[in-house]
Amino acid sequence: MTSNTAQQDAAIADKAILANSAYTDGRHLAARQSIYRWQQPRYDLPGIVLEELAGTSGIVLDAGCGNGKFVSRLHKDRPDLQVVGMDISAGILADVEKPVLVADAQALPFADDSADAVLALHMLYHVSDIEATIEELARVLRPGGVLIASTNSTSDKKELDRLWARAAGDILGIPEGPARVSLSSRFSLEKAPGYLGTAFKDIRVRELPGAIEITDPAPIVSHLASYEAWADQCGVPFRETVSRAAEIAAAAIKTEGSFKITCLGGILTCRR
Repeated sequence: MTSNTAQQDAAIADKAILANSAYTDGRHLAARQSIYRWQQPRYDLPGIVLEELAGTSGIVLDAGCGNGKFVSRLHKDRPDLQVVGMDISAGILADVEKPVLVADAQALPFADDSADAVLALHMLYHVSDIEATIEELARVLRPGGVLIASTNSTSDKKELDRLWARAAGDILGIPEGPARVSLSSRFSLEKAPGYLGTAFKDIRVRELPGAIEITDPAPIVSHLASYEAWADQCGVPFRETVSRAAEIAAAAIKTEGSFKITCLGGILTCRR
């Protein structure tokens, strides 16, 4: 259902779209993150990262730090660490706790063996050359340093994929419309160990399964609408499809009492 076209994959890694539309500020990212308020069990993702960094001291680079939720937690709970947030978008860094750098993860402005840990959290699917970027993350890590990456499974939120395809089909007047853009498909939980294994050893995968049950279509609408930066790649009128999806979700909630979504994400911890 979410088998991206080559055009969609290129757009997901397009630097201009990432810096000037998708992440020009934290609005869209916050909308995608907000749906997890209804997930059970709830996972403290920054807390898990803190656990993985328990034996780490020194410099931690958060590559593609987005709105800085991990950066702020590290500053709060591990003030002994030297944390640097980095993102390709200057706009999204505006409210992230300093120090921050506008930087491309594919060409980090750090010397070889200069960092003790690197975070690449839900961002490696956005780089144009995943293998080269992983080599770059390994380059800046000291021997024995740790990389913590995260992404979602190909099975994550399939109910939203089906909802989008049905809504898109209704708008186009066909049984099933084009699949929605899947950000994580380029670097999914299933693909990640293979990619990371080219530069890292001792790769541990922590799966984070969960279920979301929603009784109001508003969070679903916010989540789907947060993909607006890739509207041109959807093959369907974007706003109309989101509106139709809201109607379908509202009808399902009225009939069944809730809209259920199955989630599967994961965190990968790797040693250089």
